[in-house]
Amino acid sequence: MLEYDVVAKRIDAHGSAAHCKDAEIILDTDVNGRADAFNPAELLLAAIAACMIKGIERIAPMNHFTYRGVQVRLHGVRQDSPPFMASISYELIVDTDEDDRRLELMHTNVRKFGTVSNTVAAATKLEGRIVRASKA
Repeated sequence: MLEYDVVAKRIDAHGSAAHCKDAEIILDTDVNGRADAFNPAELLLAAIAACMIKGIERIAPMNHFTYRGVQVRLHGVRQDSPPFMASISYELIVDTDEDDRRLELMHTNVRKFGTVSNTVAAATKLEGRIVRASKA
């Protein structure tokens, strides 16, 4: 089993910092919010995105899937009382020349083997689609 450790500490009434390995991320823990840091709900969405992108990084070499880039767009809907993420939707955008069948296979594998996305999907509605990046 893998284990993870993160330590977070309040800096002041406007924010906190989380530390892991040699990394630090500033957290929006201000009750009025702040524009220069992720709040807890945004961190959750970012964790899902990172999980999906990391999944592609891990799966692509095994399946000989070639791509030039990946973007994930997420939208979370928060219920007020009790506070809860009622649903999360995403669009996984992959810049690739792979055919539609292989693109869908990548989506299946990303969903099947994503630690964070599987954890979130067990607790709330998580749905989305994979699409090919448009050639602009």
